Amino acid sequence: MAREHVGPQDRQRNAPEAAGRHGAFGGRRGMGAGPGAALAAPVEKAKDARGTLRRLAHFLKPRAGTFLALIPLSAMASVFGIAAPRVMALAVDELFRAATGGAGQAGVNLSLVALVLASLAGLYLLGALFQYLVAFIMAGLSQATTRDLRNRVMAKLHKLPIGWFDRHSRGDVLSRVTNDLDTVASTLQQGLAELLGASVSMIGVLVMMLIMSPAMTAITVLVLPLSILVTRAITTRSRPHFMRQQKHLGEINGHAEEMISGHSVIKAYGGEAGSIERFEELDNQLRDAGLKANFISGLIMPLMHVVNNIGYIMVAVAGGAMASTGALSIGGIQAFIQYAKQFGQPIVQISQIINIIQSTLAAAERVFEILDEPEERPDPERPAFPEQLRGEVRIRDLCFSYDPGQNLMKHLNVLVQPGRSAAIVGPTGAGKTTLVNLLMRFYELDGGSILVDDVDIADMGRERLRSVFGMVLQDTWLFRGSIRDNIAYGKDGATDNEVIQAATAAQADHFIRTLPEGYDTLLNEEGSNLSEGQRQLVTIARAFLADPAILILDEATSSVDTRTEVHIQKAMREILKGRTSFIIAHRLSTIRDADVILVMDKGAIVETGTHEELLEAGGFYDSLYRSQFA
Repeated sequence: MAREHVGPQDRQRNAPEAAGRHGAFGGRRGMGAGPGAALAAPVEKAKDARGTLRRLAHFLKPRAGTFLALIPLSAMASVFGIAAPRVMALAVDELFRAATGGAGQAGVNLSLVALVLASLAGLYLLGALFQYLVAFIMAGLSQATTRDLRNRVMAKLHKLPIGWFDRHSRGDVLSRVTNDLDTVASTLQQGLAELLGASVSMIGVLVMMLIMSPAMTAITVLVLPLSILVTRAITTRSRPHFMRQQKHLGEINGHAEEMISGHSVIKAYGGEAGSIERFEELDNQLRDAGLKANFISGLIMPLMHVVNNIGYIMVAVAGGAMASTGALSIGGIQAFIQYAKQFGQPIVQISQIINIIQSTLAAAERVFEILDEPEERPDPERPAFPEQLRGEVRIRDLCFSYDPGQNLMKHLNVLVQPGRSAAIVGPTGAGKTTLVNLLMRFYELDGGSILVDDVDIADMGRERLRSVFGMVLQDTWLFRGSIRDNIAYGKDGATDNEVIQAATAAQADHFIRTLPEGYDTLLNEEGSNLSEGQRQLVTIARAFLADPAILILDEATSSVDTRTEVHIQKAMREILKGRTSFIIAHRLSTIRDADVILVMDKGAIVETGTHEELLEAGGFYDSLYRSQFA
């Protein structure tokens, strides 16, 4: 596919199209990446797990009170569970006494046993109730925290320069905003509740064991350092693989999005085999990273079971010895063994949660990478704006490059008088679309200035600046909604009558009325249920409705048939009256009536003049014209 200019701007036609509401599109900007976008950049350095945890904690800070309130609730849930073995010991001791004929009685005290069983049922029910309360509150806390993080990310995306989107595929960006944030939300909701419950339970069980037998407690705690060493060794080795897994997930999402959005081109050029081969390659990379990450992290559970069973055996042997000496009753030994197992369970849970946290940290770091990106240059505190908007555009000594050291434009000077039409022509890669992108301040200049009515656009607020411009681009951008809504996007509060008038002026009213639902016809994603020419007419109607002071037409009629183009050109002559306009066109027949023609080549303006003047000069424009009409 031919491109309008060189460098990473191969997707810039899409970026302005999603620019927003004011003017033809205005102040809001989409993510601007299309088929062929680059895949996500590889991870270049080790990540800061502690720093990421601190940043996640920062998002939890506004709800610290709610989180602290969970501690007593979780403690109550643990207390009921911890008390159960101690209560059960009473029934065991009674049954053992009855079986051995202790205290001169052979019968079982059924009342005591029934009371113990009823108490156990009550304890377990109360424990379950408090666990539910903890889970319910934690769900609300985690969802609210994730909502704040998601809003921060979305606000950040609107502040990033378009050059950032040139370097990241749309699939990778969507993966960060959806998959990675979902991973964080899931861990906050489930992992934190389990981590809190396990920590409180471990402390409570430790206290009970100390009360019952400090010596046996010391034996149980001996395995704790070994558990910590095992967990740390495994998580250190699994973290890089989880990072690779998240990176490859973003890459495969990016490839899938590109292949789905460009499926017709792939089929037309027989690229299915190559697409499938590339997908399989990325899928294999994701599989390998996932297998290694989960294999290493999966070692935690069996190893922790081994460690805990070692401690369990030691406790059983010591308990038997103490029971033989009468230091502990049979019920006490049974209760302590239960506590020993309960003490091991939180350790296993915490180890498992730490394993999950590795994947969460990898996902969170990818999200924080977006938040850490440098933003667009901020608007001035007191933005300037022309007192009386006339539409004069002056470019002074403009210098610009996409990559440092590779100048695309150098010392460019242009003056377009108010109400005049300036056509921009030149070969592919000359810098035509780049020039109009700079007018809209989608990129910052390396040098020089652009003035609208003697006010530097760098001194204006971006939203106010873009409200001056209307844009109709070759690559249409329509959102999911009705045709009426898509046209009305060009003007806040547009009435139905204004929408119809704009569609009529753009020669779109006739085909819209032939649709089953007319103006209420719902468009699917990117308006693919309309033809290319029909989509173009809808975007032209949107620009008509905006009624901007300065109009930019970038190959605006390239997707319509010749007969429709004649009608659109007639309508455009009306809308162009009295307003400044920049018209980019490859078909030179469409710009013969322009007041001035700017001929660009390699980022420089090589000729200026009217159509007749440039033909008489016999220069670069003349050769372009003759190449089309020879």
